[in-house]
Amino acid sequence: IVYGPSDQVGPFQVMDIILPLYTLFDRSFLDQFDPKGLTYYKGKLYKISDKLGNHLTLVYNKKLVPVPPATDLELIEMGKKLTKDTDGDGKVDQYGLAWNYTEPFFFIPFMTGFGGWIMDEQDQPTLNTVGTVNGLKFVRELRDVHGMIPNEADYNIADALFKDGHAAMIINGDWSWAGYQKAGLDIGVAPLPFITSTGRWSGTMVSPKGFSVNARIREDSVKLRWVKELIIYLTSEENQMEATRTLFTMPTNKNVIKSEFVQSNEILRNSQVQIDHGNPMPVVPELRAIWDAMRPSYQAVLAGSKTPEQAATDMQLQAVQRIKEMNE
Repeated sequence: IVYGPSDQVGPFQVMDIILPLYTLFDRSFLDQFDPKGLTYYKGKLYKISDKLGNHLTLVYNKKLVPVPPATDLELIEMGKKLTKDTDGDGKVDQYGLAWNYTEPFFFIPFMTGFGGWIMDEQDQPTLNTVGTVNGLKFVRELRDVHGMIPNEADYNIADALFKDGHAAMIINGDWSWAGYQKAGLDIGVAPLPFITSTGRWSGTMVSPKGFSVNARIREDSVKLRWVKELIIYLTSEENQMEATRTLFTMPTNKNVIKSEFVQSNEILRNSQVQIDHGNPMPVVPELRAIWDAMRPSYQAVLAGSKTPEQAATDMQLQAVQRIKEMNE
């Protein structure tokens, strides 16, 4: 069994290392799931998921942020007020916001909020757009103009700042929430901000996370039978409810989604709002080429060695070239 997010499906299918699942599971079993929890590629089912989302939201420390910002302007205003030198040594001890802003995946919400997206319906890159340019400007200005995020922050730095109370808010995924609560933080989860200049919500990539089957066992009927039983067990209503209560991840089982716990839980309700604002993560192999094309130019903007306009142009050229090389 292979477990992971849905973007693995395209590359794994091309490599012929996962099996189509339609011969293993009947329709009555599959009907238990929200359709978004079933990942198809080229018309065939390759993944059955027990979690929906794998998405970013705004996570905030309720001790510092009683009411989260709803718009980009509120985010900036609040972020600046919450960025402080608390001990008077001339250095910032508390940031309004921290997140792994050097990675393209964590840039996507602002790219979409300003009207951009990574690819079209033909799986071709669409990076050289006004949405990309303005998203790049926005992220850079949070640091260089508004001074409300750290000068440098990777995932571990941002995570530690938030856990230690040195960042009032963080942009992070549903996988992180239980860890913050375990660390003793009283957290809230809110949708990422509405961009006032475009009238769009900041939309993250949304990806189910679940189970595929290794193609090496395609001829082994005994292993296939046990794999089938294990997937049925792992994706069961009971196990999904337990995971939802423990990790606050969105389930894929329809009964769990409709349960009183999910419908009444503040974190899960706001998580669902963010999912509704998001876009499905593409499962095609071209996505990896696009990530690799975005990263150098995106980081060059943050380093000050490229303008947002030049970066968007270079991202597009690199993505087209990488996809061409991948398909040769």
